[in-house]
Formats: sequence, structure tokens, C-alpha cells
Amino acid sequence: MPLVSTSSYRPPLILPNGHLQTIYPAIFRKVPAVTNKRERIETPDGDFLDLDWKHNNSSKRLVILSHGLEGNSHQSYVQGMARVFSNAGWNILAWNYRGCSGEMNRYVRSYHSGATEDLDTVLEHVYENYPFTDISLIGFSLGGNMTLKYLGERHDSTDDRLKSAATFSVPCDLESSSIRLESLANRIYMERFLKTLRKKIRHKMEAFPGQLEDKDLDCMKTFREFDGGYTAPMHGFSSAEDYWTRSSSRPFIPRIRIPTLLVNALNDPFLAPACFPYQEAQANDFFFFETPKHGGHMGFSSFNKQNYWSEKRALEFLRTLSKE
Repeated sequence: MPLVSTSSYRPPLILPNGHLQTIYPAIFRKVPAVTNKRERIETPDGDFLDLDWKHNNSSKRLVILSHGLEGNSHQSYVQGMARVFSNAGWNILAWNYRGCSGEMNRYVRSYHSGATEDLDTVLEHVYENYPFTDISLIGFSLGGNMTLKYLGERHDSTDDRLKSAATFSVPCDLESSSIRLESLANRIYMERFLKTLRKKIRHKMEAFPGQLEDKDLDCMKTFREFDGGYTAPMHGFSSAEDYWTRSSSRPFIPRIRIPTLLVNALNDPFLAPACFPYQEAQANDFFFFETPKHGGHMGFSSFNKQNYWSEKRALEFLRTLSKE
């Protein structure tokens, strides 16, 4: 029953609540780029994905990093994690979802929380072209949901080289998280996401005239409106609710068959109670669920320290499972 009953994370005294623990690192943390080589690969449907690498030629270990909603491989939380693992001797691959690498992708469709086919494309590229024998996944928020869903979907067909995974701040029940973000207290986060999402839709409208309608885009204030108007129809879902149901990772957790860590802070302002899969952890010996009292959403900061607690926790968990 791998419920991690106690957690070692303690927040800085100057960040006493979940909102401050979320906002501070998102605005103020700066991490120099660790990944220094970009590779573009083609997807089976004729689109492309941009992968950012940091190679350590003496190691056969690789960690693949999946960023959050409207993020990219250069986010401070991605590069912070890359730095810790690179210093520990691992190879790093931080990939960008469609339209997130600084260049718009080739189709109307983009990325979404359940787009595990693109994560599979990245892994297949690695399997076919690189000699790594010990591969781990790390996912942040949306990337964590994608990671958990991928592992559950392919529970009986994952490559033997894929050894373990760690995920942080995961909205594994998308509907409840989306509703949670509609609250007045969370309006600042919702508007920040919608600002960049609206901009991308405007670019899509210009690039693909007649294929996307303006469904009062500038008036949309919630994920229910945006996902119902754009995410769902662009990616083959019938409604926002259909998208949330089919893309949420929580139903897939019982089928995970490699050691996997999920860390969700109890004071994460993005996460509703349905995003805390206690029962799944109690029933699955491969799934480790840790719930620090503090941390916010993608926070876990260590004030005046170079490395954040989440980065050290991921290395601690994955290194114990490494075969190298």
C-alpha cells in the first residue's frame, strides 16, 4: 500500500500559503538553460515535435521531461529538474508539445492533456535511435497527467527500457480541476492560461482560414468555455466534458505497472479532492502517492537554495530504481 504517509517538504516561512507557494517560483525563479541541443522529429501524422537535449555520453540513463499547460522546455521548473539530473550524470530530454517550442505546428490540432500519442512518438524515437537502457519519465501538471495516462494505457506493452516515472502537481481529474479554477480566488491563474491560449487560437485562425470560428473567444472566462469551444472540437471530442472524461489520468492509474510517484500538495489551489487518488495508491503496489501539506502548484520552493525540494525528491525516487 504505497501511500507515502509523511513528506519531508517544508516551505519557506515567507511563503505561508498555497497561492504564494505557486506564484513565487512562477514569477521570480530563473534557471539558466541546461538543455543545449535541439532536435526536430516528425510525427506519424506529418506534424513535428521539438526535443531539447543535454547529453552525457558516459551514461545510459535518460530522463524525459514533460512540461505543463502553455509551458515549454525552457520553463524554470523544467530546467531546474534538468540541472539536478544532469549533475547526477543522467542524459536529459525536455520535449515541447505541438505549438509550444516557439513555432506554430502544421495543423489545426495542437496538444491537450490526454495526447499520449505524442509522448509515445518521443519514446519510440528514443528507442529506435539512442542506446539508452534506463529511461525514466517526469511530468509536471498537464505533463504529469499525460505521463500517468500513458503508463496506464500501455501497462502491458511498455518497453523494458522504461523503468520508472515521477509526476508533480497533477490534475488527474480534469473536470474537478477545471471547475476549481473557475473560483474567484483562482481567477488570476485562469486568465493567465487563457491569455496565451487565445493568442494561439488567433494565430490558428489566420493560418487556417475557414477552419476555426470565433466563438466569442475574447469573452471566454473558463476552461469549460474554452475546452468546449476549441480544445474538444479540434481534437475529436464531443464536448468539454467528453474531453475531460477521456483525457483524465485517474482511471488509468490502477493499470500502471512500473514504479511511479505522484506528488500533489494538499494546498495546491488547482486541485480539487478528486485529484487525490488515495484508493488507487492503496490498491496498486507500483503507484506511490505523496501529499505534502504545502507546496502549492508546481512550487515546492527552497528559498535561497539552488535546487527545489521536488527536484531532489524526483532524483531520490528515480535513482533508487535505476539499474546503472
